[in-house]
Amino acid sequence: MTARRIAVISAGLSNPSSTRMLADRLTAATVAALRRAQGPDGEGIEAEVDVFELRDYAHDITNNLLTGFAPPALESMINAVVSADAIIAVTPIFSTSYSGLFKSFIDVLDPDALTGKPVLIGANAGTPRHSLAIDYAIRPLFAYLHAEPVSTGVFAASSDWGGSGDQVASLSERIDKAAREFAVAIARKNPATASDPFDPASYLGEGRSFGHLLGGLAGE
Repeated sequence: MTARRIAVISAGLSNPSSTRMLADRLTAATVAALRRAQGPDGEGIEAEVDVFELRDYAHDITNNLLTGFAPPALESMINAVVSADAIIAVTPIFSTSYSGLFKSFIDVLDPDALTGKPVLIGANAGTPRHSLAIDYAIRPLFAYLHAEPVSTGVFAASSDWGGSGDQVASLSERIDKAAREFAVAIARKNPATASDPFDPASYLGEGRSFGHLLGGLAGE
C-alpha cells in the first residue's frame, strides 16, 4: 500500500487550544480521505503523520532568527517538515492575520523548501469576521513560497465549535471538503524521497562527481 508523510504545524499558543483541535480534525479527515483514494498500485494511501506544536519551539525559533542557526530540536523538526509529502498548517488569527509565531517559523525555513508541496490551510479566531484572512494573508504567503495550497481552506470561529456556526456549510462539511481536495493533491504527487546530504549528487547534480567539479574549475 502506498504511504505518504504529512507534517502538521499547529501555531496555537495555549494548551489545549482550538488551533490544535482544528489541526487534529483536518488531519483525521485527510487520513480517512487518503485511505479512500487510489494510489499508483490501485490501493488506498496510508498516511504517516508528524504533529508539531510551534509553541514548543518558540524559544528555538527566536534563537534561530537572532543567530541564523537552528538548535538541534528545531533543526530536526524543520527537516521533518520540509521532507514531508504534504503539510497541514493551522494558525490562530491575531490582528486580522496569521500569528507572529507562525510567521517566525516560516521565516526560518529556506525560501525554496516548500516548492511544489501540497498544503492544507486552517485558521481559527473568536469571530467569523476574520474568515477572509485565509485568502488575503495566509494563501499569498504559501504562494510566495511556491507551495501548492488546495483551493479550500478551513476557518473556524468560536461559534463553529457549538451549534450556532456557519448555517450554509458546517465545520465538519468544510473539513471533509478540504480533506478530499488535499487527498487528491497528495495522491497525484510521487512520494517524497529523503536525500543524503553526504551524497555528491545532492549538491553537484545527478551523475556528477567531484571529478566533474574539479575538471570545471580547471577549465576542462
